[in-house]
Amino acid sequence: MERSVVQPSQDDPGTWICVDQGTTNTRVWLIGGGEVRATRRVPIGVRQTAQERSSEPLRVALREAIDAVRAAAVEHGWEVPPTAVLAAGMITSPLGLSEVPHLPAPVGQRDLAAGAVWRLFPDITPLPFLLVPGVRSGPLRCSREEIGSTDVMRGEETLCLGLLAMGRLAAGATLLNLGSHWKVVRIDPEGRIAGSHTSLAGELIHVVQTQTILAGSVPAERPARLDPAWLAAGMREESGSGLARALFCVRLLEQRLPESLPEERLAYLVGAVLGAEVEALARQGHLSSGQPVLLTGGSVLAAAWREVLAQRGIPAALLSEEEGEEALRTGLQTILAGREDRPSPVGSTTRNGGAH
Repeated sequence: MERSVVQPSQDDPGTWICVDQGTTNTRVWLIGGGEVRATRRVPIGVRQTAQERSSEPLRVALREAIDAVRAAAVEHGWEVPPTAVLAAGMITSPLGLSEVPHLPAPVGQRDLAAGAVWRLFPDITPLPFLLVPGVRSGPLRCSREEIGSTDVMRGEETLCLGLLAMGRLAAGATLLNLGSHWKVVRIDPEGRIAGSHTSLAGELIHVVQTQTILAGSVPAERPARLDPAWLAAGMREESGSGLARALFCVRLLEQRLPESLPEERLAYLVGAVLGAEVEALARQGHLSSGQPVLLTGGSVLAAAWREVLAQRGIPAALLSEEEGEEALRTGLQTILAGREDRPSPVGSTTRNGGAH
């Protein structure tokens, strides 16, 4: 169902479909005339591919989302058809549509543009896909002793490129993305992605909150605010007793301090995980006093992180969800702008048997 394609063209109507696919969600936008004409979000990502050992649910969801944004754009008066799908994130992983190898850091806009590949997936749409590669840090192969110095990303490289283009991220700054994975991305003085550091902290909080004995001690959903005093208490316990013991203390709080609220105990839980993360990142040099950090994802968690970083003399700014989405779309279009080829209107494609 996959073919490679090269489509050189001087005719560029500037209408694209942008796709960001993650572990659990997929976002699709139709961009025309520099504006978002339609958008669609579906709760399906590569986790379903891993669980079902098939990419079919992913393909069906993507086909329906692309059809939906095209129809919605026409309904709202935008009738210029898109000429390509620009896609980043886990869609280029082995669990996505087609694997595109990671590029070794440091990586800049030219590298990402050159490393992106055109693919056709006719079971999803006749439009060609431009698939953006991820970025890896450290050697491709290493020993068990060296594994901690390596890392990978898919999607954050495009987000960073967009943020740099928008002036929201500066050379030498750091991005901390608080999704299901917590990922630190470092930008070097030349404005290139220098490397990253990833943990399962986001998923860990969710699993402990919903799938362990602590599920009865904390709310199932995150509150709009996490109490700073309870966050600090969780951080202190983790610092003295370790993460596993600090998490069990959430259970003890319910028994020995019954007047404590579930929301307060959740703040304690998050504080324990946050404390472990911030100490590890500081030890490894990913966070340092005076080095600015841009926080994105998990607005409640981002606010907690900003307060903790401020106490360490680290200036931090919050990126809204809307700004993050704009940056992702900007990054995709910046990568396309760096290509010498351009997609032709559907029906005039030139197919090629090899990857481009």
